[in-house]
Amino acid sequence: TMLFSGRRKKVTTNHQTELYGHALQFYGQPPLENISLTEFEAFAVDRLKLLKTTENLGVSYVKLSDQYTRKLESESKNLNFPYRLEADERKSQNGPTEYEKRRKDHISHFILRLAYCQTEDLRRWFIQQEVDLFRYRFTDLHPKLKLEFLHRNNLKYDTISVEEKKALLDKLINSSYAVSGITVEDQDFYKVPFQDALDLVRTRKVYLKAGYVYIPHQDIVTIVLNDFRTRLSKALALTARSLPAVHSDERLQPLLNHLSHAYVGQDYSIQKNVGKISLEQIDSLSGKSFPLCMRQLHQTLRESHHLRHGGRMQYGLFLKGIGLSLEQALQFWRSEFIRGKVDADKFDKAYAYGIRHMFGKEGKRADYTPYSCMKVILSNPPSQGDHHGCPFRHSDPELLKQKLQFYKVSPSGINQILELVKGMHYQLACQKYFELTHNV
Repeated sequence: TMLFSGRRKKVTTNHQTELYGHALQFYGQPPLENISLTEFEAFAVDRLKLLKTTENLGVSYVKLSDQYTRKLESESKNLNFPYRLEADERKSQNGPTEYEKRRKDHISHFILRLAYCQTEDLRRWFIQQEVDLFRYRFTDLHPKLKLEFLHRNNLKYDTISVEEKKALLDKLINSSYAVSGITVEDQDFYKVPFQDALDLVRTRKVYLKAGYVYIPHQDIVTIVLNDFRTRLSKALALTARSLPAVHSDERLQPLLNHLSHAYVGQDYSIQKNVGKISLEQIDSLSGKSFPLCMRQLHQTLRESHHLRHGGRMQYGLFLKGIGLSLEQALQFWRSEFIRGKVDADKFDKAYAYGIRHMFGKEGKRADYTPYSCMKVILSNPPSQGDHHGCPFRHSDPELLKQKLQFYKVSPSGINQILELVKGMHYQLACQKYFELTHNV
């Protein structure tokens, strides 16, 4: 495990010098140095931003296309992660050395393991983004460094000699996917025990002979990724088992919980827009501009004149976030509730306190911020009679489809949204809904 102390002691072991001497690693060895809590949090947030970008790009572009690679490289560069993997230890004019970037990459990966090993959903999301990031980095390596990486990680595969390639030329051309006479000569083929490449054997993408498959250079990445995925999956299961020890440290637990629900977009905690909207605007805004979860809460409130606690919290903090003042909020909720089964007196006794509490005027006087998407998606799923939560995460796909049809989303748009939901990209499904309803 990592050690944390208030003061930062820099311990550079030979083990680490050796580790950061390479452009890429499988994260088999945890970092063993002391780091400050400030650096701990900064590293973790930056890696989370990198993984969120990886997720967004993977949905918006074909993975490894020019645009995808360019944008991922630019984000890695902005966040001070390794991005040109052949770069050596020369210090850039301004900014961290390659060694420091690799150290940040290593430590931040392990911090996020602690935050993302807690549930099946979190583990699945984390593995997928880390695998995609790894794919981009491995593909970017020079062929010589790729071979060196394989050997260093006990994937003892070798490239075949020019003579052997000539002897097998026809077989390789006929049985390898997207390989022609010209490309055979230009690229390396790896000789790999067939049981390590079952995906490629199953889809008949490679030449198989005497228990070995001959894998063209572009397909070796499949094997490396399978290996990485398996290792990471096992490691996260182990991390989850040792979580109680980490959670007993009161400095770390809130940090890790925050990371797994973290929102890394714009900061809405500073209320810049109080009083910017009037109560009359809310109905039209809910149809035009609200995310689906808030539109659904608004509609339920207007129809049944009541929301349960989970809905009041989620919607109430959202309204506060978009600029409703405390006075407006009290007026809004009171006028709606008294149209239902609650009279003004009961509202003041039972509900007004909760609204003042949201605005930091009661109890411990904390100024609460709107829920992040991750919090809505991951915590407190709605039960019968509740209307809070994320419609993309918590609705039955058939009901979601009906809701989107009712809101006049085009059939092709609905299919795009449902595909994203199926892939568990709930925030991206929400983004797609916004784009389709705003013709972006």
